[in-house]
Formats: sequence, C-alpha cells, structure tokens
Amino acid sequence: MNKKTLRNIFLIAIACILAYWILHETERVKGVYQLIKGILSPFVTGAALAFVFNVPMRAFEGLLKGIKKDRLRRALAILLTFIAVALVLTLVFLLLIPQLVNTVESLIPSLQAFAVNIEANVRQLLTDYPEVSQWITDNTDMEKLDWANLVQQGIMVLSNSFTTIVGGAFSAIGSVAGALVDIVIALVFAIYSLFQKETLARQGRKLLYTFLPEKASDNIVRILRLSNSTFSNFLSGQCVEVCILGCLFAIAMAVFRMPYIPLISVLIAITAFVPVVGAFVGCGVGAFLILVNNPMQALWFVVMFLIIQQIENNLIYPRVVGTSIGLSGMWVLFAVAVGGELMGVAGMFLMIPVASVLYTLLQEYTNKRLSELAIDPEKLKVQPPELRSKFKEKREINKEKRILRRIARKSNKKDNNQ
Repeated sequence: MNKKTLRNIFLIAIACILAYWILHETERVKGVYQLIKGILSPFVTGAALAFVFNVPMRAFEGLLKGIKKDRLRRALAILLTFIAVALVLTLVFLLLIPQLVNTVESLIPSLQAFAVNIEANVRQLLTDYPEVSQWITDNTDMEKLDWANLVQQGIMVLSNSFTTIVGGAFSAIGSVAGALVDIVIALVFAIYSLFQKETLARQGRKLLYTFLPEKASDNIVRILRLSNSTFSNFLSGQCVEVCILGCLFAIAMAVFRMPYIPLISVLIAITAFVPVVGAFVGCGVGAFLILVNNPMQALWFVVMFLIIQQIENNLIYPRVVGTSIGLSGMWVLFAVAVGGELMGVAGMFLMIPVASVLYTLLQEYTNKRLSELAIDPEKLKVQPPELRSKFKEKREINKEKRILRRIARKSNKKDNNQ
C-alpha cells in the first residue's frame, strides 16, 4: 500500500461518489450545470471571439511590424481588427436592409392580389356549388348563438393575452439586458485575452507540466498547436471561399439581369459560412424572392445556383478550404453530416477542423505503427500485390496433385491397351 496505490484508491472512490450523485440527483445536477453554464458562458464566448479575432489581428501585426513597442503594436492591431469587423458588419447591413425594405414593399401588393384571388375563388366555388353554401347556412344558425357568452369569453381571452404580453415583455427586457451584459463581458474578456495571449499560453503550459507527466503534456501541447493551426487555416479559407461564392453569384445574376442582386449574393455568402449545405438555404430564400416577380426567372436562378454550386464544391472549396486543413471533400461532407446531427449549425462549422485534427493524429499514429510492425511497403501501394493465403496455396497444390494423378491414370490405361 504505497502512496501511488492509496492515491488511485482515493480517486476511484471520488469517481464512484460523483457517479452515484449524478445518477440519483439528476435535477440537482441539472441545476448545478445550468448555474455553471450561466457563469462561464460569457467567458467561453469571449474566448471564442478572441480566437476568431486573432486571425486578422496577426495579419495587422505583420503590417505594423515597423512599430518597435510590442504593446503599442498589439493595441493598434486589436483596434484595427475591431474596426475592420465593424465595417464588414455595417456594409452587410447597408446592403441587406434597403433590399429587404424594397422586397417587403414589392411583396405587399402581391400578397394583396393573392388574397383578392383567394376571395374570388371562394365566391366562385360557392356559386358553382350551391349545396356547399346551403350546408354552411344550415350548420351556422346565427339565431342560436349565445352572444353574451361569446363576448364574455372574448373579454377573458383579451385579459389573459394582455397579462401574458406584459409578462413576456418584462421577461424579454430582462433577457435582453442580461444578453447585453454577457456581450460586454465577452468583448472585454476577448480584448484581455488578445492582449495577453502569450502569457496565457505560458501559464497553461506551466499548469500542464505541473499536474501531468511530461510525455502527456508534450502530446497535449502538440495537439493544441495543431488544432490552433487547423482552426485558423479553416477560418481564413472559409472567409475567402464565401467571398468568392458571393462574387460569382453577383456576376452571374448581373449577366442574366436578375433582381435583388446585392441582397441574394450577400445572403448566399453569409449562409455559405455553414459548409456544404448553408448556401442551399440562401438559394431557397433567393428563389422565393425572385418567384414573386418572375416564376420563370426563379427557375433559371435555381439552375444557375446548381451549376455554380458544382463549380464551387469541385473546384473552389477543395482548393481554398480543403487543402488548407488537409481534408478531402469526402471527409468534409462526412464531418458536416456528423456535426449537424450532434450540434446543429454550430456543429457543421466546428466539426470540419475537428475532423482534420483527428485525421492528422490518426495518420501520424498509423504511420508510426506501420513502421514499428515493419510491414512490406509493397502491400501498402494503391494496387498491392496479390496476398496469397495458406488455404489458397494448399488448394492450388491439391489441384496440381489431382491433375498429375489424372495424367498418370491416362498413361496407365494406354500402357495396358498396348
């Protein structure tokens, strides 16, 4: 019973107690989880924002490398990063909001005409089929209706609705205020993280090497660096890819003189941040908007989308994003499907770099294991040589023996005949 054994027994006992508590106090565990989630949520969001903003910040730091003071260069890079993000968001809203207003203004007359057509069709139906009108008259006897009861019920519904609306309004105001506070905390935490990212990384390594064995700490640091590189490459490649896709749609729609060019191209570019399937959402919205003005043009828009999507999936995306993360198109599609099933839209976006990291680690382990096993390289080629099993060799030997016996019997028959 040395110290190591006692420590293992102690850890096993703690794990059993925690497992028992989790299984028998489910509601309390959920409450603790929600409390911890509410406390850590703005900090996790801030860390994610810092990771995303770190990609353009490094580019700005490269442009400002002439400034000798590190803290001044870092502060200017962070300021330029936030200004660039704000300009991009402002440009997107300036493109979307006027187009949305124009779209709504054009949709209102179309919807009014649609309502008028529905009313005319109903009147025509009642005229053509008088038995339907007679059935409605027979089953809606206006004289037997209890108008006082109906008015009382209407007042009760209105009072309940007013109470619900007021309570929902106060709840919404509280939720918005809480969300604003969380956003401010997340932004401040992101700025602090960007300022001190080297210090935070060094402190994290110190904690790893303090509490874990050196070999395990080396592997964790290597995996974290690989993940950082993969996520950064994926994010930058995805930004370039959506810009190219939006420009392609804008040019194609301008060539074919389709309406809502800024709105639809920006919308498709934004939804294309979700890999593989996101652009189809933008296509559906764009086709609906064009359908209001010209149904035939909406059909050609869908055809144009499918052609551009094939070009993007087969030529642009594998070269811009796939090569940057070292993952083929087949595994990108698999990662998107699995991520969407597990975590929805966020999973579609996050699972691609995660799959790239896992793919790289599995490839490294496989190559290392094959070198240790000393497998013949000829067996690992694209078209390996035929692998002959002992059963197959024995079967071929028995076949040769049967042929030899058959030949011997034929030769004996000839000798006997002679």
